Amino acid sequence: MREDFKSGFVTLIGRPNVGKSTLMNHLIGQKIAITSNKPQTTRNRIQTVLTTEEGQIVFVDTPGIHKAKNKLGEYMVNIAERSLNEVDVVLWLVEPSAFIGAGDRHIIEQLKKVKTPVILVINKIDMVKKEEILTFIDAYRKEYDFAEIVPVSARSGDNTDELIKVILKYLPYGPQFYDEDTVTDQPERQIVAELIREKALHCLNEEIPHGIAVAIDRMKAERRVMHIDATIICERDSHKGIIIGKQGSMLKKIGSTARYEIERMLGCKVNLKLWVKVQKNWRDSDYLMKNFGYREDE
Repeated sequence: MREDFKSGFVTLIGRPNVGKSTLMNHLIGQKIAITSNKPQTTRNRIQTVLTTEEGQIVFVDTPGIHKAKNKLGEYMVNIAERSLNEVDVVLWLVEPSAFIGAGDRHIIEQLKKVKTPVILVINKIDMVKKEEILTFIDAYRKEYDFAEIVPVSARSGDNTDELIKVILKYLPYGPQFYDEDTVTDQPERQIVAELIREKALHCLNEEIPHGIAVAIDRMKAERRVMHIDATIICERDSHKGIIIGKQGSMLKKIGSTARYEIERMLGCKVNLKLWVKVQKNWRDSDYLMKNFGYREDE
């Protein structure tokens, strides 16, 4: 083992829609975490790995810390808060603004409970004037003693190289946890389910206000084609009709957009078949939450 090699675990926190998944996907260079404009859509803690000459960073993508409105929300808050004490570095993503709202102040209160170095990452700097960034930095610096503050654009990649350098600065010297070519510790079935779920949320936009899950019923490669059967789980009969759409139009749209992403990830042709099933109040069932991937041990 190289004595100058660094390795450690980094958790991403932030309010919904701030760009956690987009940032992680850009840093890793592959599409691993789902991105959606709806809160509470990241199903599992997805570990993604970035290996450089200087060290290895294991990113743990956690749900956004925000006030819970249901059992699923409380579950995600518990995961996120517990994660702060289990990693070497905390990255807190915020949007470029001098106004610190109630949601961000809630996160600051959680951060005050831990000793882990916290790096404030001001995302979406491509959407504001450069001279405004210092104002945003000053506003947050008055609220918490951050180890570092790094402005970035997750979408364009601006200053993300500097962010990696800063993260490595705070990691301990240690062994390489994963092989150089490892990108994620998640099985393909789980990532496929996440991609289908992402596309469903994008296509449905605001029509389905409540949570949906995706179960992979079959995933088998035959003659260079990956055959995937998956079921979209919703909570209401009315939602089932919306997901299917007129003469199956919405379900077909979800399937075609998801198939494109899955083929890119797997590097082969995909035959994707989707079904829709109603499972009322599945988010209030510990068994179903675990069955759909919300594992309490994570």
